Amino acid sequence: MASSKEFVIFVILLVTLLSSCATVSAQLSSKFYDKTCPKVQRIVRKTMKEAVRNETRMGASILRLFFHDCFVQGCDGSVLLDDTPTFAGEKGAIPNKNSIRGFEVIDTIKANVEAACNATVSCADILAIAARDGVVLLGGPSWVVELGRRDSTTASLALANIDLPSPFSNLSTLISKFDAKGLSPTDMTALSGGHTIGQARCVTFRPHIYNDTDVDSKFATLRKSTCPFTSGDDNLAPIDIQTPTRFDNRYYKDLLVKQGLFRSDQELFNGGSQDSLVKSYSSHPNLFNRDFVSAMIKMGNIAPLTGTEGQIRLNCRVVNS
Repeated sequence: MASSKEFVIFVILLVTLLSSCATVSAQLSSKFYDKTCPKVQRIVRKTMKEAVRNETRMGASILRLFFHDCFVQGCDGSVLLDDTPTFAGEKGAIPNKNSIRGFEVIDTIKANVEAACNATVSCADILAIAARDGVVLLGGPSWVVELGRRDSTTASLALANIDLPSPFSNLSTLISKFDAKGLSPTDMTALSGGHTIGQARCVTFRPHIYNDTDVDSKFATLRKSTCPFTSGDDNLAPIDIQTPTRFDNRYYKDLLVKQGLFRSDQELFNGGSQDSLVKSYSSHPNLFNRDFVSAMIKMGNIAPLTGTEGQIRLNCRVVNS
């Protein structure tokens, strides 16, 4: 009798869980703006093309901006809010300060979208589309972006300092950080492949190249040449030493020869649970692309505001008055 009751309880819990997941999926839709702003994706793509043409790195910057948005309060555009005299946003958090960028590009996209469809498309959705387009414009895979997110009226400096993964983290900490957002170790390793594009500040990789043993000595010497031990915090280096402006699977090849720029990068291939997956991604680009797309869609579904929650900001930097 007890086992029968336990089974019934299990079924009820499973149905509840599946229903909640289905609710989020139902609220976000690739067709959300088909009638209210049918040109939104073309507008975003055109503006992103111009931005990446002006600065190739911008594709990586917008991708990172989306990641940092979704990991704090969910994908709600909270990372875009400026500080005010009475409000401390997420831009000043330790992982973000003097680091995340691309806000002017989002401002331009928002202005262009507003000109076509006033007070209709959220900043959160604009960022989601722009992140996809940045990847595509640098040679990466495409995917269908589900839409219908609304913008938060709050941000959290405290959560940004707690929830965002650190470049100094070990593997167990990384797995825990991603698990807290409903992302699996496979999602984590695939999303880390976003480091195949972009650059990083010296201060974020200095401990790895000077103190760790799981780093190629010649690679460390090269990076030390522009990242002194006691200065040059803002000096930049490519995260993927091979093809830093092209989205491909070379990042994983870097890890195989101990040329991961961050400690958190090299932790993915350091005798741990992700070693075999890193090897697979390094030799099977289509597998990496497939898992990256799956993880991006999954990340884009983290705690969105929908329906009447939040608002559609007219200016991505400030809450509507």
